[in-house]
Amino acid sequence: MQSLSMSTLTICGISELSEQRERAVTHVLSILDPGHPDPEAFGAYDPHRRTVLRFHDIIAPVEGMILPQPEHVEAVLRFAEEMEAGRADRVEGHLLVHCHMGISRSTAAMLTLMARSSPDEVEDRLFERLVEIRPQAWPNSRMVAFADDLLSRDGRLVDALRRHYGRQMRRKPEFAQWMHELGRGREVEMAA
Repeated sequence: MQSLSMSTLTICGISELSEQRERAVTHVLSILDPGHPDPEAFGAYDPHRRTVLRFHDIIAPVEGMILPQPEHVEAVLRFAEEMEAGRADRVEGHLLVHCHMGISRSTAAMLTLMARSSPDEVEDRLFERLVEIRPQAWPNSRMVAFADDLLSRDGRLVDALRRHYGRQMRRKPEFAQWMHELGRGREVEMAA
């Protein structure tokens, strides 16, 4: 299934960006920590359209950090609108979404983009497709909740996220420890 009017969808972390430069990336959504330098890898990419969002990968307030907000997810949806507006001038496209590790913010953003472009697709199938793109996907629950609301999914994306977390922990039990260490134990509890 072609989604987002793109023939290729990629999610990665900053350390993997240089591996993508030969893959004809046409659109990039960068989600970076505030204050993190712009990745140098993009200097070697062919011309592409890039949007940068800056907020931290947290799900509860932490002093001195920027919590994902509805306007960040709205910006992801505007990015999709801009991609669609430019669709007429290309035959194929390669969308690259990245964050620091390519696990949480970027997977939540890609899920949002897929849910927007496939409004009738069952939510569990969206998560299956997400794992096909990025097997270690652990989408930021706060971002997914905002996407659920903004896309009028009536809680179905959040419910599917709970099941996804459960599948991920069965597949790789160390996820539970990692998320607790990162202050994201609430997401582990969502899967229970």
